[in-house]
Amino acid sequence: MDKVAIFGSTGQLGTDLVDVFKASGFFDVIPLTHEEADCRDADAVRKVVLHSSPQFVINCAAYVRVDDCEDHVHEAFKVNAIGALNIARACAEVDARCIYISTDYVFDGEKATPYVESDTPNPINVYGASKLAGEYLVRQSAPRWLIVRVSSLFGKSGARGKGGNFIETVVRKAKAGNQLHMINDITMSPTYARDAAVALPVILRNGISGVFHLTNSGGCTWYDFAKVILEFTGLDAVIIPVSSNEFSSRARRPRVSILRSERTTCDLRSWQEAVKAYLCEKGYLRK
Repeated sequence: MDKVAIFGSTGQLGTDLVDVFKASGFFDVIPLTHEEADCRDADAVRKVVLHSSPQFVINCAAYVRVDDCEDHVHEAFKVNAIGALNIARACAEVDARCIYISTDYVFDGEKATPYVESDTPNPINVYGASKLAGEYLVRQSAPRWLIVRVSSLFGKSGARGKGGNFIETVVRKAKAGNQLHMINDITMSPTYARDAAVALPVILRNGISGVFHLTNSGGCTWYDFAKVILEFTGLDAVIIPVSSNEFSSRARRPRVSILRSERTTCDLRSWQEAVKAYLCEKGYLRK
C-alpha cells in the first residue's frame, strides 16, 4: 500500500481525511499533529517525512482565523506559506506528491460567475495572500504537486482555530432562542469536509495534478445557508438578512467566492444534500 502522511490530521478536514484514507484500503496512513510535526519547523518536517518516506503528503495545516491574520501577518505567512514550503521541500527529497489544501479566498470576489481553476487569483486579505503564497512555494519547490482549493468547510470535528463550524453555531443559537443575523450579500460554496475527504483518494489514484477546485456543487449566501439548516432541523428561530457592512470585520471578504471545477473528474453532490448528510451524521436528523 502507498503511504500518505497528513499534516494537520486533527483539524476539520484532516480528521475526515485520516478516517477516509484508512477505510479505503489503498493507503497506509501517517497522521501528523501540530505537536508531532510543526510545519513551521523545517527540521522537524524534514525528519518526519524522510523517516516515513511516504508516496503522498497532504498539507492541511493552516492558520485559518481570517480576521486574526490581519493582525498577525507574520504568523499567517509562517504557517500558510513558509510551512507549505517546508513540507514541499521535504516532499522533493523523497519524491512524494505534495498536496496543498488551499482556499477560495485566493480570489477577489469581483467575478459574477463561479471561479474555476484557470481564473487568476487576486486575494484581498492577508489570509488569502498567505495561502496564495503557499501555493506558489509548493509549485516552485515540489516537482510533483497538487493544489486543492476548498471553500467554507463544515465537518464533524469543527475548525480548531475557529471553535467549531457554521452549522453548529446556527443550531446552538437557534436552540437558545437567539435571533440570527445572517449576511446576505456574500456568496460561497459550503463544503462538507467528509465529501471532500472521500473525493481526494479518488483524485490521487487518478493521478490528477495541478490546481483542482473541490467543493459541493452550487453556492449560496450565509443567510441561505442558515435558512436551509433551520428548515432541515425544524428549529424555530427568527432569521434576519443583513449586509456584510453591518458586521465589524478587520479583513475584507470576497463578495463572490463560489468555486467550480473545469476538470469534471470528481463531481460532488449539492451543498444542500451535504448539509442534510452532516445533520444526519451528527444526530440532528433521522436518516
